[in-house]
Amino acid sequence: MGHHIIKFIIIKIIYMQNNLNELTTQVRRDILRMVHKVNSGHPGGSLGCAEFLVVLYNEIMNRKEGFEMDGYDEDIFFLSNGHISPVFYSVLARTGYFPVKELNTFRLLNSRLQGHPTTHEGLPGVRIASGSLGQGLSVAIGAAEAKKLNDDSNLVYLLMGDGELQEGQNWEAIMYASAKKIDNLIATVDLNGKQIDGATDDVLPMGSIKEKFEAFGWDVLEVENGNNIDDISKGLLIAKSLCGNKKPICVLLKTMMGNGVDFMMHTHAWHGKAPNDEQLISALSQNKETLGDY
Repeated sequence: MGHHIIKFIIIKIIYMQNNLNELTTQVRRDILRMVHKVNSGHPGGSLGCAEFLVVLYNEIMNRKEGFEMDGYDEDIFFLSNGHISPVFYSVLARTGYFPVKELNTFRLLNSRLQGHPTTHEGLPGVRIASGSLGQGLSVAIGAAEAKKLNDDSNLVYLLMGDGELQEGQNWEAIMYASAKKIDNLIATVDLNGKQIDGATDDVLPMGSIKEKFEAFGWDVLEVENGNNIDDISKGLLIAKSLCGNKKPICVLLKTMMGNGVDFMMHTHAWHGKAPNDEQLISALSQNKETLGDY
């Protein structure tokens, strides 16, 4: 009986991973098609964070049906680096927050899917306007404190970019979080080493981000392959296990900008540039349709 149970568990794990891989591929297709249609947007970082958001929303977060802005009695997520809205919108739609066909309105006038997420359009899943970089961590800390005041034991998740850490407000928030023992917060840094004008080490070298967070009193985990679904899942589960220990948690997610599209990888050029018709065909050929295009 024991062997049968183990075999069943292994099969179930493989099935779930296959499903998440298929979803990730479809999310990549969504990203590419969205930015191509309007000839604008940010595909590079979006592609690099596809696996992370797929795992977070489908395997890690405790989510309720529907959407309530307060997020009481459930985990909540804030996207601080809002320019990677294509991946955020795709994952939200593909996990049931709004119709998938609405992705076709990305960046159009009067659309709920603006280039940088905002709240006044009332798009389910969006809790913060995040066009201006460096502010998300402050908001996430406030939400984490609100959960404590409301006796809500659920967690707050945040994603921010590594180039975004060059904004000073982050470091005030990083200092505050440890001083106030914000231990129901998991802040993930997309560590791809690139930003709009080049490599982060060339634009404004930050040294060891791990050592900086540790110096500010945070527990820090590193996910060496931030584009591997299994590695991301393991890393985030470890991060969850560390919550409640009087220290905020930082996950350094080492990703590849433009992951999944060969000509978009190993360069910062696709931070904020859309593919042309020929490039779209090439990119989509590397990411076959799995769950159906919108």
